[in-house]
Amino acid sequence: MIYENFDQLVRQINIGSKEKKVVAVMAAEDSHTLEAVVQAGRVGVIESILIGDKGKIREQLTLLDENPAKYSIIHAKTSEEVVLKATGLVNDGEAQFLMKGLLRTGEMMRTLLSEKASFRTDRQMTHLSVVKIPNYHKLIGLTDVALSILPDLALKRVIVENAVSAMSVMGFDAPKVAILAAVETVNPKMPDTVDAAALKKLNIDGSIPGCTIEGPISYDLAISQEAAELKGYESQVCGDVDLLVVPNLATGNVLLKALRYSAQASSAGIVVGGKVPLVLTSRAAEVASKYLPIILAAAASSAKVH
Repeated sequence: MIYENFDQLVRQINIGSKEKKVVAVMAAEDSHTLEAVVQAGRVGVIESILIGDKGKIREQLTLLDENPAKYSIIHAKTSEEVVLKATGLVNDGEAQFLMKGLLRTGEMMRTLLSEKASFRTDRQMTHLSVVKIPNYHKLIGLTDVALSILPDLALKRVIVENAVSAMSVMGFDAPKVAILAAVETVNPKMPDTVDAAALKKLNIDGSIPGCTIEGPISYDLAISQEAAELKGYESQVCGDVDLLVVPNLATGNVLLKALRYSAQASSAGIVVGGKVPLVLTSRAAEVASKYLPIILAAAASSAKVH
């Protein structure tokens, strides 16, 4: 399936979801978080369980002209208690994804990664953004721009597998993946090109299934068929790429911000690789930037969690 924009992804959630997708919101006593949750609830298939200071959550809901009685609220006093109650809902199959509210990321992650939370899987958690570039014909994935600072080949494989798995659940058909580098030829002095070629070989060998990997490949060739033709580069990925894999966090961070601020792109990001998707946003983020990741996480989550 090809999604031309986020509205189509929202419609697909409504059409394809036979059961409600429930988000467990950690430390939900934050007005912007609650406003985003309320907005996401209007999609029709997303429900929320709010965890944190019950009195403050009820107060904030009232300020948003929402009836607190319509919401499931679980009281928790400490950050650790908040996270453990949220992961408990996941482990019991009562929530299909998580969202961070008024929590410090470091405190949350320490508990989330602990054995008592039982949230970790055999894969490392990585970040996946989905971006709408105005002059590109469909939504495109971008990974990892937030968690993996300088990934080696093993971690790059995990980054690809996590993203492909999440995008497949969202409905993307066998994503076409571009492993980005500065050039299209393998150069031992440029490790990113060596890693890209290795990932392509793993894909050809069947070790990374469910997608088509091209690399090393530069951004212009991945995004533009015309540029590829001018350079004589032939690949089904060129001009029709679904997922861009950056060589390191710095590259990804710069690319995403350049697209957003210079090309008027919109984006949403989630953390994948845990037991369920995680909406991880800045406490200072505005409502609009918190709403889309909820939609993304709902689309990437399974109907049931075991």
